[in-house]
Amino acid sequence: MCKEKITGADILMRSLKCEGVKTIFGYPGGSIMPVFDALYGYTRGENRTFDHVLVRHEQAAVHAAQGYARVSGDVGVCLVTSGPGATNTLTGVADAMMDSTPIVVIAGQVGVDALGTDAFQEVDLVGVAQPISKWSYQIRRAEDVAWAVSRAFYIARSGRPGPVVLDFTKNAQIAAAQYLPVKVDSVRGYVAYPMLDKRQVARAAEIINNARKPLALVGQGVELGNAHNELTEFLEKADIPAARTLLGLSALPSEHPLNVGMLGMHGNYAPNIKEQECDVLIAIGMRFSDRVTCNLATYARQAKIIHLDIDSSEIDKNVMTDVAVVADCKVSLPAITRLLRKNSHREWRESFMPLYDMEYEKVIRPATLPESGPLLMAEVVNAVALATQGDAVLVTDVGQNQMFASRYFKYGKKRSMVSSGGLGTMGFGLPAAIGATFGAQDRTVCMFCGDGGFQMSIQELGTIMERQAPVKMILMNNNYLGNVRQWQDMFFDGRRSFTSMLNPMYCDIAKAYGIPYGVVTDRAVLHAEIDRMLSVKGPFLLECAVKEEDNIMPMTPPGKSVDEMMLEI
Repeated sequence: MCKEKITGADILMRSLKCEGVKTIFGYPGGSIMPVFDALYGYTRGENRTFDHVLVRHEQAAVHAAQGYARVSGDVGVCLVTSGPGATNTLTGVADAMMDSTPIVVIAGQVGVDALGTDAFQEVDLVGVAQPISKWSYQIRRAEDVAWAVSRAFYIARSGRPGPVVLDFTKNAQIAAAQYLPVKVDSVRGYVAYPMLDKRQVARAAEIINNARKPLALVGQGVELGNAHNELTEFLEKADIPAARTLLGLSALPSEHPLNVGMLGMHGNYAPNIKEQECDVLIAIGMRFSDRVTCNLATYARQAKIIHLDIDSSEIDKNVMTDVAVVADCKVSLPAITRLLRKNSHREWRESFMPLYDMEYEKVIRPATLPESGPLLMAEVVNAVALATQGDAVLVTDVGQNQMFASRYFKYGKKRSMVSSGGLGTMGFGLPAAIGATFGAQDRTVCMFCGDGGFQMSIQELGTIMERQAPVKMILMNNNYLGNVRQWQDMFFDGRRSFTSMLNPMYCDIAKAYGIPYGVVTDRAVLHAEIDRMLSVKGPFLLECAVKEEDNIMPMTPPGKSVDEMMLEI
């Protein structure tokens, strides 16, 4: 306990230290300057506590905090100034809310006396952030800093994780108060961890025991709940095939025999078809996104639905359930597993194989092992996946690169998938990958992006240059906004309205930032260039000139049922 009075800014530093924060992503400015002044003493010498990563744009600070949180399991922290600095973070806040990522955004604000006067760089941040965050709060007194920080971290990391925004007025930063450590471990009206209903557990176990064709849908909730072992024990005891959502891809290793692929509009053919055939569908830590269910009117009408989720608001929101087990899946999964009979569904599992073989012949083999023609995105991803042997962290931007990367990468370890799922934020990949290198310093981070998304956050090459963040950047350059172009070709009579791109010389940009660079225009050098990229200790930009009109398949067209998935155009 500190008996002497210190500034609110210094109380913030001590409070962050108390929460175990080690890395902060930020960008200074006028209204947060007292905090950055306090931060100075915590980043140097014997008192070094924090590593502050200076990004080049505030939105990148939030995405970097997201990448850090997703691979480390800790709360990501972002520090910015008021006005445009604060509003620049809002896309990342909304992204974190959609994808349940625990981050705390601390933004400067004008002094209390200036609130409501349209002062320079004043924005009602709490009002703007409230609908897209778990909690937003304005700190008006230095005495409230420690409590607000502890409450913010508790809310961000507990239950279903998410973003919290603290609006820190300048007078509260400067004023002096006594530092009294606070530990918030409950909030009135907020039930972070619902009590397990044993009756629902028993009902779920009974239905699963009697199932002939069960199918598990595994979401990011398994990753967030650190329930990887519990999931494996559950699946293996009941012999249940499991499909994974985009953000749940690394919740189950790619090579696990019960893994049947990725769900969704561009997922694997077999699990999408079999969703319409299973008699019991077990959703675990997933929210039945429209990209998974497609046409809700026809989705899994034949199946009994069991939904395991920590957030009761997700129950019956999109898909009506027969049994809902509302609890942390690290608790609910073993509770159900204990009541399951050791089972075998060999015939059911083997029925997936002809569908997989069909997809392999029509989609996977031609995409990953082409005999001639231009370089393809899938073969680039596949080559990187082979070279990293399931040990790397995958970070993607948004678009075709995201779908190709998620489909063809290999996941051998938990917390290996970082992507913008619910919001689909272009420009997410590069800063999120920077954050991932700080959150998983012992792992290789491979970031796939298209030329469109890369240019949305290209300024972060400056952050990479300064910190030598070892991001392996694989730029798949097709001179198009590829995903939009594909939809224009398929559903808008080929009218390519403003999707072609005139791109810069990325080799010169890499040289300007002092980042090693390689280029692949011929598949004959693909593997050699990937090996060279991976052998470099620091960052590397590998530009791959891929086929301009490459399409991501399979695809379930908008408005269609999941079993109407197209294998080819």
